[in-house]
Amino acid sequence: MRRVPAECPVCGGELVTTRLGCHGCGTELVGEFGSCDFCALSEAELELLRVFLASRGNLREVQTHLGVSYPTARARFTQLLIKLRLGGEAERANAMTTDQILAEVAAGALAPGEAAELLAEL
Repeated sequence: MRRVPAECPVCGGELVTTRLGCHGCGTELVGEFGSCDFCALSEAELELLRVFLASRGNLREVQTHLGVSYPTARARFTQLLIKLRLGGEAERANAMTTDQILAEVAAGALAPGEAAELLAEL
């Protein structure tokens, strides 16, 4: 079964579920139904969340599983919290900026490929 798109392919706006149907009896419900925050996550974001939960919140294990540096794992998780609207001002303040990402690369703490991925997420 395909995943429900979260954004309009024409304008990028948020899509709203307006019709639900039952395969068993053919019943249909029409209206405006709330969306699922987790349904809007990409496959990579879902994988990050699965790994984080399976490791009981250990970002070092997330880092190892994803094969990225600790700052990258932390930044990805922070972005995930922000996307799920679970990140307050502290998380937004802790999200890596472009300058911080470039400084991590210059210091050798972050691989250029990882930096490119983080910059693409900003």
